[in-house]
Amino acid sequence: MATGYVYDPVYLEHDLRGHPENRQRLETILRVLDEHLMRERLELVPAQPVSAERLERVHGRRYIEQVQRVADQGGGHLDMDTYVRPASYKAALMAAGGVVEATRAVLDGELQNAFALVRPPGHHALRSRGMGFCLFNNVAIAARYALAEHGLDRVLIMDFDVHHGNGTQDEFDADPAVMYISTHQYPHYPGTGHWRETGSGDGKGSIINVPLAGGVGDEGFAAIFRDVVGPAAWRFQPQLILVSAGYDAHWDDPLAYLQLSIGGYAEIARSLKDLAEELCEGRLVFTLEGGYHLQALAYSVLNTFAVLLDDARWRLVDPLGPSPRRERPIDDVIAQVRKVHDLGRA
Repeated sequence: MATGYVYDPVYLEHDLRGHPENRQRLETILRVLDEHLMRERLELVPAQPVSAERLERVHGRRYIEQVQRVADQGGGHLDMDTYVRPASYKAALMAAGGVVEATRAVLDGELQNAFALVRPPGHHALRSRGMGFCLFNNVAIAARYALAEHGLDRVLIMDFDVHHGNGTQDEFDADPAVMYISTHQYPHYPGTGHWRETGSGDGKGSIINVPLAGGVGDEGFAAIFRDVVGPAAWRFQPQLILVSAGYDAHWDDPLAYLQLSIGGYAEIARSLKDLAEELCEGRLVFTLEGGYHLQALAYSVLNTFAVLLDDARWRLVDPLGPSPRRERPIDDVIAQVRKVHDLGRA
């Protein structure tokens, strides 16, 4: 089956000059995809604005109305980092709806997998508050949709953005139907995501945080996926894997200090594709989160699509190369996370 992508021009209308989360991110992705003739190999999934019912499974009505009001009044800020422009409310509805449509297409068997190229991003957005450049929590809305409308019992969300997805964790903290796994720099914005945060109530153990000091790169992430993500996913047996795909852990990204390369991101995508094929008939949906070095972002997305297409003839395209710095070892972090979650010894 085909690989799909979501895109709509309205995503470019959410834009603030000088802000790191701006329209150039998506414009650069699209340009690189087209230079490598990638989009012509993909199926376009038309975005639709998310319905009020689906949106309100994750966000309170008062907060939704606040975002709409700020946009209608010409824009403003929800906090120091999170802006709203006149088109932002419409773009945010279409971003959430775009991820839902990608998820629907995969669950209905129209596509094998998909990548939603949406803006604004979402994984920091809380039920009643936007933050960290995020307005509505796109991946959480898609997960709730899959559980409520497709009869799924278990959804895995993998978040490899360099910043912890506090909004996603908060939404599913006590929900055993969703396993949330996050790799992120710690301590770093937003300050959450310690390995001690494992969920609460019926969801105890369903939150898995892998907090990383600066300097972790390709080898460390390969070990995390081998020794933490893989065993946890096999135990959970998801029926769908959703991915918060942030590419700001790249070694040259200006907002953080991890050391992934574009090739390292391709290996992450391959690991997730393999898990999806082994556990849930290949059902896998990526959604765009962060990534602020334009080349690193665009070429990481390009190579991710090549992995999703399972193109054996593809050769990695990486104009930036490997990190010039030595990696920090993370054996102690992996051992601690495996111990906390009873994953045994690596």
